[in-house]
Amino acid sequence: MTPSSQTETRLLPVILAGGSGTRLWPLSRKHYAKQYLSLDGTTTMLQDTVARTAGLPCAAPFVICNEETRFLAAEQMRQTTNGKAMILLEPAGRNTAPAIALVALEATSLGDDPILLVMPADHKISDTNSFTTAVQGAMPLAQAGRLVTFGVAPSRPETGYGYIRAGAPVADTDACAVDAFVEKPDLATAEQYLAAGGYYWNAGIFLFRASRYLEELEKYRPDILTACNAAFAGKQGDLDFLRFDEAAFLACPDDSIDYAVMEKTSDAVVVPIDAGWSDIGSWAALWDASDKDADGNCEIGDVLSLNGSGNYINAGSRMVAAVGLTDMVVIETKDAVFVAPKAKVDQIKELVAQMTAQDRPELNHHRVVYRPWGKYDSIDIDDRHQVKRITVNPGAKLSVQKHHHRAEHWVVVRGCAKVTRGEETILLSENESTYIPLGEIHALENPGKIPLDLIEVQSGSYLGEDDIVRFEDKYGRA
Repeated sequence: MTPSSQTETRLLPVILAGGSGTRLWPLSRKHYAKQYLSLDGTTTMLQDTVARTAGLPCAAPFVICNEETRFLAAEQMRQTTNGKAMILLEPAGRNTAPAIALVALEATSLGDDPILLVMPADHKISDTNSFTTAVQGAMPLAQAGRLVTFGVAPSRPETGYGYIRAGAPVADTDACAVDAFVEKPDLATAEQYLAAGGYYWNAGIFLFRASRYLEELEKYRPDILTACNAAFAGKQGDLDFLRFDEAAFLACPDDSIDYAVMEKTSDAVVVPIDAGWSDIGSWAALWDASDKDADGNCEIGDVLSLNGSGNYINAGSRMVAAVGLTDMVVIETKDAVFVAPKAKVDQIKELVAQMTAQDRPELNHHRVVYRPWGKYDSIDIDDRHQVKRITVNPGAKLSVQKHHHRAEHWVVVRGCAKVTRGEETILLSENESTYIPLGEIHALENPGKIPLDLIEVQSGSYLGEDDIVRFEDKYGRA
């Protein structure tokens, strides 16, 4: 089958899931960005992004993410696509233009030339049917070689979004040529855009043939394509992931698809989309996009409130009680609480700067940390001890390892544990325990059919996660 006949209907979803998330701190963290969160209590934003392509003639999605979040992405794709997604790992963050180039190179490497539907993993679209209709209507444009971007008609003078200025209409379509991409405006300029018409919010969603993107990238940013080709030449499969040559990719310039290609190409068109889009760029934006009660409150979790209105309250691990709050954001997690007026939530970036300067661990991870074998929850920690609740998935195994500075006590509370301790291998059932001396080579495995839960008590002079010397690891970690 030739590429042209193959791609008459073939659509390849490309989901950009890299980057770190701090604008929704403390729910999002640097190593647990908002795309991996379930903001409605059910599926995550990444999973929702995949799900909204269900009405389109799609192949299994390509997800591009970073090293830190690869196992999160893999697990969420296993739940959503039965593991059929292709997961590509960026060796380093270089913005969207290089990331999409790696995907396009992989997509065309077998002689195919699919239409790429490029979507950020952390946006909300509430009307999936309208989204499907817009993409279907834009596919002939992409088929013909146009580079399509989707624009949202502004409903207010928003200063937090970039804008697209529409030019001449494209005959027999809903599209217009792109006249210009416009930076985030000040309020007065945004009001002018709204009054003038012909301006759209830039939704960051694109549709084009893989080959056309590579052609335009070569034309306008050959330095990016050269670096990506070198990185792609060194690609290697690693478990469920596709890796690229790190040294070559580190030499790649950092640039967005907007700057590198879309602002320069003469083939860019904008297609209007009215699908309840939001980039969920702040707590105020999330409140705006959420279901609310008669008083304008969005309350998630165990919330008890009186005489309040216009609030967003999220109780993650315990009851939150509130009286008389108006237009406030209250976010509770196991290790942090954030409180701010909705009108001032953008100042969270200043808090993040303070936490970065203080090297606060709450900026990077939740108290519950996910690993390829399961997760752990740091229940209690002090200078000389740490208590964790560890959950190991059925069939999973932690690395064969040792510690220089700590000993460990393990107590099984659910399931069965297979423990390697030096030359000894033992099985532990519920209510049984063992001790791992400092410096002892050991491993932990779940040979059962249900999750293994155990309590680990660490004691020693240093309790950091970097006090691990690995001898063997099924997940390829050093």
